[in-house]
Amino acid sequence: MPSHTPEQTKPGALDGVRVVEVGDRIGEYCGLVLAGLGAEVIKVEPPEGAESRRMGPFVDDVPDPERSLHFWAYNRGKRSVVLDLDTDEGRRGLEDLAAASDVLLDASPVGYLDERGLSSAELRERHPALVVARMTPFGEEGPRRNWKATDLVHLALGGQAMNNGYDPDPSRKYDLPPVASQLEHSYAVAGEQLAFTVIAALISRRRTGSGQHLSCAVHEALAKNTEGDLMSWICLRTPFLRQTCRHSAPDVSVHRSIFATKDGRWILASTRNAKLLGPFLAKYGIGDDVSDGSDEKSKDSRVLPGMEGGAARNMDAVEHTVRRYLFEDVPWREAQEAGLMWVPVRKPHESAYDEHWLQRGTFGNVEHTDLGRSLRYPTSKWIATGTQWVGQSPAPRLDQHRELLRVRPRTLVRAPLTTPDALSAHGKPWALQGVRILDFTWMLASAGATRFLASLGADVIKVEWHKNLDPRRGGNPVGGREARARATEPVPSQWPADLGGPVGAQYNNKNPGKRGISLNVKHPKGLELARRMVAESTVVSEGFSPGVMESWGLGYDELRKIKPDIIYAKQSGMGTKGIYGRFRTIGPVAQAFAGTSEMSGLPDPFPPAGWGYSYLDWYGAYSFALAILSAVYHHDVTGEGQAIDASQSEVGIFMTAVPTLDFQVNGRVWERAGNRSPYSTAAPEGLYRTRGDDRWIAITCRSDDDWVALAKEAGHPEWLEHADFRTGADRHRNREALDRLVTSWTAEHDGFDLMNRLQVIGVAAGVAQTTQDRVENDPQLAALDWLTELDATNFGRWPVAAPSVKMSDTPQYAGGRVGRGAPTYGEHNYEVYEELLGLSRDEVDSLAAEDAI
Repeated sequence: MPSHTPEQTKPGALDGVRVVEVGDRIGEYCGLVLAGLGAEVIKVEPPEGAESRRMGPFVDDVPDPERSLHFWAYNRGKRSVVLDLDTDEGRRGLEDLAAASDVLLDASPVGYLDERGLSSAELRERHPALVVARMTPFGEEGPRRNWKATDLVHLALGGQAMNNGYDPDPSRKYDLPPVASQLEHSYAVAGEQLAFTVIAALISRRRTGSGQHLSCAVHEALAKNTEGDLMSWICLRTPFLRQTCRHSAPDVSVHRSIFATKDGRWILASTRNAKLLGPFLAKYGIGDDVSDGSDEKSKDSRVLPGMEGGAARNMDAVEHTVRRYLFEDVPWREAQEAGLMWVPVRKPHESAYDEHWLQRGTFGNVEHTDLGRSLRYPTSKWIATGTQWVGQSPAPRLDQHRELLRVRPRTLVRAPLTTPDALSAHGKPWALQGVRILDFTWMLASAGATRFLASLGADVIKVEWHKNLDPRRGGNPVGGREARARATEPVPSQWPADLGGPVGAQYNNKNPGKRGISLNVKHPKGLELARRMVAESTVVSEGFSPGVMESWGLGYDELRKIKPDIIYAKQSGMGTKGIYGRFRTIGPVAQAFAGTSEMSGLPDPFPPAGWGYSYLDWYGAYSFALAILSAVYHHDVTGEGQAIDASQSEVGIFMTAVPTLDFQVNGRVWERAGNRSPYSTAAPEGLYRTRGDDRWIAITCRSDDDWVALAKEAGHPEWLEHADFRTGADRHRNREALDRLVTSWTAEHDGFDLMNRLQVIGVAAGVAQTTQDRVENDPQLAALDWLTELDATNFGRWPVAAPSVKMSDTPQYAGGRVGRGAPTYGEHNYEVYEELLGLSRDEVDSLAAEDAI
């Protein structure tokens, strides 16, 4: 295999940081990310090895704890030491490692380390500089803290499943279950959020000398990860509906998004934007059939930039074009060059052979001496000028690095705080004290990132211009919160396009804690103001198409002339470097191109179901926050700034390691498996219908004990004697018959009652929760304070999603330093321009009169 692995010429952003990882697989993704950023991650395993070593797929499909492709994918670049924590020697070994490390990543069961004298409080008392990052399924407190979960159960309880699946039948009845795309996605969503918070804690520690306790519940992290549905219910009492391979929405759209090729593959193609679609399809003799949408009776409830202005019947013209081609021959690149969002719905391994990602170094070759060959892994999520992703070493053999047990304690060098120490609403310091971000981001995948940095205490200044407003301002209920409180049906919504209109539910949840200014960088005086503010900032962030900032004279080369140590961070759909740099995407488009849409859905002949809550929007925001904070940490240590070129698609590609390895090693092409994990032997496993309209429960039996407990709870001990279900192998081989059997029981019962009964007997189960369930009926989320009430100008007081990771010493606050929800257009003009640039109110008014601000 030709090498596309970049030479190690730059350090990892976390070079010099040591992390000890302990516990089960729910923390492995977080450890993988920290290792990829350059930290030395020491994985502590029990004598029998980590659970994930026994997870398939395996090399040649022969179970072997040293040849699990799952373990290889999630433990690349780590070290391994064996410690038996049930012995004094093992406990002393972990204590010694903690003393010699910066971070303890603890994904062990609730109470496990506490019972062994190694609780977070005890370790931090003995080692005050240690950051303890705790990952648990449901949190360390609350009524469900000891519940059992799997990836499937988390995706059901978190709301992902009910946003994802297939269109209802013509009577609007859902005849198919929702789809929870299982491949450790829940642990990645939570792990990404914990990873960037770990870096924030390390930044804080450099100033204070003190570590702290971080706590992330997978359930909480997922429950606020579904984009539009959460605020739509909270503010408008409007539920979202799932639909095939497109975003869930208040109404099921008449606009299909994917189209079959001649050979049975799929292309995702926008059918709107008639001004671009007509001329493009005219090349194929059918451009005259394209409508601008003026003759369409019904309009979609969710229209995004670049997707407006076309009728549903344009689908026929697109379909006539796509179905003439083999998958490999569809002119999607030409469509992109014409400005249309067309992309192939790729299998997860296919990006590993695309020249664009190879040019960007998205994939790296890892040498496996026992195989006598190298394997290609997704190893990078962005390109940076000062640092790079590392970790081209394979996953460790069990106890391969035992010599690390002799590491010595380290001395922390403090960097005194140079700005006054401000306190948050919690009365404690901020983690990102002194960090200022000049924020040109918009929408979600980029703007969401700086939202998290505001919650950590960064001064985030959101820059807008009224001719190109952030379009996610909609969702302002007519009648305000009083109308919502009285409502028993959906509340009508304002979708303002006017200057300074109401903030709106979606915008408010994506931009709380920021200050907002108006600025026309195309005006000479506006550009000069921008340049002066760059000089006062730590980071300049943006989410425009490649080349936009450069066209304004604000590209990285110009910015570092103003401030040599500036951090310039941008995220686009495909990234700037590479042959697709100017291609257009939104979340569902990026998901199709990255391979994650194909990973979700029922087996052929069903089409892919995609990710109906725009998985790569919030997840892209987490990753972009990680990119920015890694650069801030590197700046703190070295004084160096840098430019970051991130892409939304690479965030999804990073999650395709297992099927990509399976293709290379076993020649197996990914096949969708519905709600069964494609590599798991668990049975029964799936989403099963319960009493009520479109109500479902996730159940996973991972062992014989689980199956016995379920059968007895169901009152059907005879199931245990059935020849087809006696052993795990029998149940796995006969899963379809087993699913019918389980459904015959669950369909007669209330899902919440079943969930509670099964959890009592130790079986992992969870209702596929709607947004209403999460907001109004989830006692665990309520106990975790998962929502924060904030005032927003012209909008009122509403809840927004709280940060998912609790921090003991520098607690996060969704309202940020301003203590409020999202800003209205130009709300902080006087304040910001006076504070940063010394302008008087009269000067600001004069600049506004000149159309500079």
